[in-house]
Amino acid sequence: MNKFKKVGLTALASSLVVSSAVAGEMSVAGSASIGLKNTTKTSSGKSWTMGNQLTFTGSGELDNGMNVSLSFVLDQDDDTTLGETAREENSPFDSHSVTVSSDSLGSLTFSGEGGSSAQSAIDTTAAGDAWNNGSGITAIRSSEAGNNSMLYTLPTFMDDLTIKASYSPGSAGGPSATAWHVGYSGVEGLSLDYAVGQTETIGSEQEHTTMKASYAYSSFTLSYSNTENAYDATSGTDEEVSSWNIAYTVSDDLSIAYGTETIETEGKAVDEEVDKFNVSYTTGGVTLSASQFNASGVGNTTTEAHNTGDKDRWSLSATFAF
Repeated sequence: MNKFKKVGLTALASSLVVSSAVAGEMSVAGSASIGLKNTTKTSSGKSWTMGNQLTFTGSGELDNGMNVSLSFVLDQDDDTTLGETAREENSPFDSHSVTVSSDSLGSLTFSGEGGSSAQSAIDTTAAGDAWNNGSGITAIRSSEAGNNSMLYTLPTFMDDLTIKASYSPGSAGGPSATAWHVGYSGVEGLSLDYAVGQTETIGSEQEHTTMKASYAYSSFTLSYSNTENAYDATSGTDEEVSSWNIAYTVSDDLSIAYGTETIETEGKAVDEEVDKFNVSYTTGGVTLSASQFNASGVGNTTTEAHNTGDKDRWSLSATFAF
């Protein structure tokens, strides 16, 4: 960590020690969803899905002018094909964090379960993680975790430039992770992001690099992303995930999108690919969505069998916001 970051973090921490918070505000928002999905050539077949989420947010101001905010999310989703761990699928506690910030010192976020690191905050692919949602099997893509982490965002010293750094200490033999991120949005409609993260455990090391770009013009938005996962000989096989997406806003209520993802794994002759098409319509507090996914090369093979080869998936959902 360079001297500039050390000074910022030290000043931020010192301000907390000598300050107390005044009365703040608390709010609650949430959503509930129901859906029907069907995946061919897997054991999941056709099934109903349900999900619900409650987000509690609060904020207040310290007597030295600094701001403190907190977030606590309860999230339960019974769709087990989204690349989640068993703990994530069964636990209602999705994420929680506390953020301390000021204009001159930047912001420091302490996250528990489900937090975002400097990299994982932008790690969703351009096509919205279509592989996780469309293949009907667990995703192979890795990313930097943000659990039990600190995320520091430097104060703004140049318009439209964002710089972040994060650290997650390893515990009980678990992995430790560091990451940094640079984002720029100084051209109208254009957004650029680049992040690098590193995960270390005893005897192994992984490095993840993510690049994203999107450009919005009129009713169209074109996005591209690329993630490279590099492993040492003991922890895995190198892979690259490239994705692009085009979205068109028909009206304030209706939007359509088409995207693709390709996963290239070192030493594999067949790439894993998925295409998706999505239509969403919002009326009042309800969003209706229909999606079609077509995956090929699942399991890095063209052989048609259970959980390998080509797969198709469609889904219908209704999400209620309150």
